[in-house]
Amino acid sequence: MHSNHFIELAKARYSCRNYDARPVEQEKLDLILEAGRVAPSAVNFQPWHLYVIRDKESLKQIHEAYHREWFRTAPCVLVVAGDHRRAWKRKEDGKDHTDVDVAIATDHMTLQATELGLATCWICNFDVTRAREVLGLPENMEPVVFLPLGYPLDETDPDRHAEKRKPLSELVTYGLPLHHS
Repeated sequence: MHSNHFIELAKARYSCRNYDARPVEQEKLDLILEAGRVAPSAVNFQPWHLYVIRDKESLKQIHEAYHREWFRTAPCVLVVAGDHRRAWKRKEDGKDHTDVDVAIATDHMTLQATELGLATCWICNFDVTRAREVLGLPENMEPVVFLPLGYPLDETDPDRHAEKRKPLSELVTYGLPLHHS
């Protein structure tokens, strides 16, 4: 049996920049965190830690690391931190897979939130030093993503991808590229 549910879910996810103040129910938050927990990672090292920021004082402190009015509308912010000591490093060139693994876990959470009628916005352009201070992170831990979470007050066109994304013809190559000597 063929279902288009996943592609519809992926197209429904968007970067929300206006949230309702009502809190996210614990049951929904637990499912979102579980989606991050079960995400695959290189050698299954799971080099991430999830911080749930939702009390007023903690939100106020995390807002100091990202100065946007819309960010203050989210009733909950998930901070995804990567642990560079626990991440797999490729032997050939030493590539650290922390960012890759954190991205997979974050994407799982954004899609689970979307399925539950919640919205998120992937933020990386924050003050890393301030975020590190607020969270009390040791040197090996890097705050990688701020993920505001809540019920959306804005919306998007699920068909926007026809114009907002490159066509497959620009992104996909079948077979090996031909090299002429």
